[in-house]
Amino acid sequence: MGAIARSAANLVTTSGVWLKGGVNNASMDSITTLPSAAGADGITLISSQTASSSASISFTSGITSTYKAYKFVFINVKPATNNDEFFFNASTDSGSNYNVTKTTTLFQAYHDEADTDTNLSYQTNFDLAQSTDFLSISHNVGNGADEGCSGSMILFNPSSTTYVKHFICSTNNSNNAYTQNHYVAGYCNTTSAINAVQFKMSSSNFDGKIYMYGIK
Repeated sequence: MGAIARSAANLVTTSGVWLKGGVNNASMDSITTLPSAAGADGITLISSQTASSSASISFTSGITSTYKAYKFVFINVKPATNNDEFFFNASTDSGSNYNVTKTTTLFQAYHDEADTDTNLSYQTNFDLAQSTDFLSISHNVGNGADEGCSGSMILFNPSSTTYVKHFICSTNNSNNAYTQNHYVAGYCNTTSAINAVQFKMSSSNFDGKIYMYGIK
């Protein structure tokens, strides 16, 4: 017993702090709560919604000043109509209107399965310049059983009443034996707080799942 005590004592500093050698990856049982500091600055799942032949998915609650950034993750979004576009817009009136003014950029890379066609280009025709229109964050999305779109978007400090609201989005879609990456960024040019967002296809209903996370 004395040897065990001496071994344990060697792993603790004189101020009572455990050294790195005193901690390993052994499991801990029966933990019901974490200390308040654990994960305090991490990412927190707020809500998720599943689209099943849905016209749109809207997040009208949970976007508050609690978090400085919000991350939306899109899983297997598949339109009813082939070659459709996946759209985004924001609201300052809790979802009564999705018409926030935006200025944006978009570039894409694509590659086919046969390794015969590749491209990297800036897509000026998908830009918005002080427009309230819905923004295309992924285009030419396939509707086949092995096609669709996945990706994520981060919206920064949407509750600010001082600054514009920056966002960055990256998606990948598969269509007709091609992989297509779309990289979209821009800002919502409003100093009003954004408190709701909506995602939809340009011309059809869609399936898929969207998660909303808060980042402190």
